[in-house]
Amino acid sequence: MNSVQSSRLEGQEAVEDFQKNFTTISDSIAQTVVGHKKIIQGILIAFLGGGHVLLEGLPGLGKTLLMKTLAEVVSLEHRRIQFTPDLMPADIIGTKVIQENSEGRGQVKFEAGPIFSHIVLADEINRATPKTQSALLQAMQESKVTVANTTYNLPDPFIVVATQNPIEMEGTYPLPEAQLDRFFFKLRVSVPTLDELIEIADRTTQGEKTQKYKKISSLEIQKMKQYVQQVKVHPDLTKYAAQLVLSTHNAPSGCPLARRYVSYGASPRGLQSIILGAKAHALCCGRVHVSEDDITQVIIPALEHRIILNFEGEASEITPIDIIEEALKQFRI
Repeated sequence: MNSVQSSRLEGQEAVEDFQKNFTTISDSIAQTVVGHKKIIQGILIAFLGGGHVLLEGLPGLGKTLLMKTLAEVVSLEHRRIQFTPDLMPADIIGTKVIQENSEGRGQVKFEAGPIFSHIVLADEINRATPKTQSALLQAMQESKVTVANTTYNLPDPFIVVATQNPIEMEGTYPLPEAQLDRFFFKLRVSVPTLDELIEIADRTTQGEKTQKYKKISSLEIQKMKQYVQQVKVHPDLTKYAAQLVLSTHNAPSGCPLARRYVSYGASPRGLQSIILGAKAHALCCGRVHVSEDDITQVIIPALEHRIILNFEGEASEITPIDIIEEALKQFRI
């Protein structure tokens, strides 16, 4: 067998391995969480792409249960932080304290906060003050935190899944653009259908049931993340994705809606999310190369939260999704 054939066989084996593990994780989560198939897929794609997720939806739709189940299936530690107006940065990151050692002397020791976990659920993130929200900026970008001039590495893998209520605005602090830009995807959690509601009632009102998940090791997760990095992207598709990002700006390169209704378009991080998300989506579809469809499947969750409308856009009830859809119509491979 020549080297080309060997490489192709290994690539196919990698794809099958990725698909099998991805399906195992999705099916295991579905044993506990009713519905939300697209949400589960989106979170897994962001997780394997090395990014973070912003979930927008009403309370009680199973967001916390979903993340808890994901952590159990992939055998990783998880923490939940309830964001409130009185929460301080040290409550998230941790702080240095003085403890008495065996010799009776004071010793400075760092007490790590809940951010030191593989999977962190930041519940109702927009209820905390901007000062506390900013405590996540370095962690989400660099997987590190700095306390008193000392930098500490966070566990690997590391993902922040933040939730926010789209309706309740009283006592909330909208996330600044820099914070939003650090989220790989924004996913909207919808209300369950009638059949899903009935299934939720059947599952949750008939006593506790112990779920046995087929778990995936952390080593397998690292392999899946490496597979995503190795997926090929044709230069024409990279250019296509870059054109779509530029078309969201209020500039000559922008689409007509963007030039009229947008204050700030998507950043380079948006392009990174599109490419990595498309790579993971391609693997889910059994391919080792990205297609145009992979890009169109991930572009809305990758860019929606990165487009800031101007006053006229808000008043005209134009949405970032309208901007993205027009950009897709304007550009073709």
